[in-house]
Amino acid sequence: MEENRKKGTLCIVVPCYNEEEALLTSARLLLEKLGGLKDRGIVSEKSRIIFVDDGSKDKTWELIEQLYGENREITGLRLAHNRGHQNAILAGMMYAKDYCDYTITIDADLQQDVNAMELFIREYEEGSEVVFGVRNSRKTDGFLKKLSATFFYKTMRFMGANIYENSADYRLMSAKALDALSEYGEVNLFLRGIIPDIGLRSSVVHFDVFPRMQGESKYSLSKMLTLAADGITSFSIKPIRLVFCMGILALLVGFGMIIHIVYEHYFGYTSDGWSSILMSIWVLGGAILLSLGIIGEYVGRNYMETKRRPRYYFWQTLSHDDNCKACSCKPCSDEKNT
Repeated sequence: MEENRKKGTLCIVVPCYNEEEALLTSARLLLEKLGGLKDRGIVSEKSRIIFVDDGSKDKTWELIEQLYGENREITGLRLAHNRGHQNAILAGMMYAKDYCDYTITIDADLQQDVNAMELFIREYEEGSEVVFGVRNSRKTDGFLKKLSATFFYKTMRFMGANIYENSADYRLMSAKALDALSEYGEVNLFLRGIIPDIGLRSSVVHFDVFPRMQGESKYSLSKMLTLAADGITSFSIKPIRLVFCMGILALLVGFGMIIHIVYEHYFGYTSDGWSSILMSIWVLGGAILLSLGIIGEYVGRNYMETKRRPRYYFWQTLSHDDNCKACSCKPCSDEKNT
């Protein structure tokens, strides 16, 4: 074990979106956990928790302000708009990399087992730059979510993405890994696929998932489908190749239909065949529309990438650090001058 990797400074990054029901309970548990890690000499006294408010419409930010006023271990980042779960995680990590030796990201509902943090830190101390959290099981998921998740990971592996099945955004990243991640400029983020591609030494920690303590999950079906689309289109061109194969198959079917029509005409069955013609129209029309949809998805994402818009912008920052560099907006300036 390397001596300079003992008792590092930890930043726990917690993305939040409309989490007013769970936030105070989650903050209390995380503060207790961080305090225990400090008392046992596992992490530095400078370690802290960073709550990232992803444009919440409820009282999430007011609660973060309250927690910040009561605890020096709390830092709050408020994004100007709702930029999505992946961007909120990235914003917290990019802020934290200037202050910590490593980060651990965890969702605000604390369904992930916080006691696995010691295992993450142990792997870091043994030389891992990235420690991936992988669920032990999906017993807490419903049948549909379990089936769709399994299909998604199998599809991602088939498409060539270097991704751990049942992995989560519960992971540890060292400052070195965060610096490497900052070089990636994708607008459509899929961190579970990008981070393994960094190529630094990594390891895996398995953890349990518990039922949500308060409130309901804010990760809707539409958000999960968007994440799946980002993952597939960000890491593979196989869908385009599948479109090419579908085109060849449709062409072969078309030749078969020509032979069938000539055969019917030759034997005087010209009144027949309407069903086969209609079937051909529907099959070919559906294949064309599906192909255009897939190609349009790639074109649209290239369009988003070429605009080079910022992935997020800090509207307000609450930090007990004198050298906060998150932004230069008036709330931050006022906070630094108090």
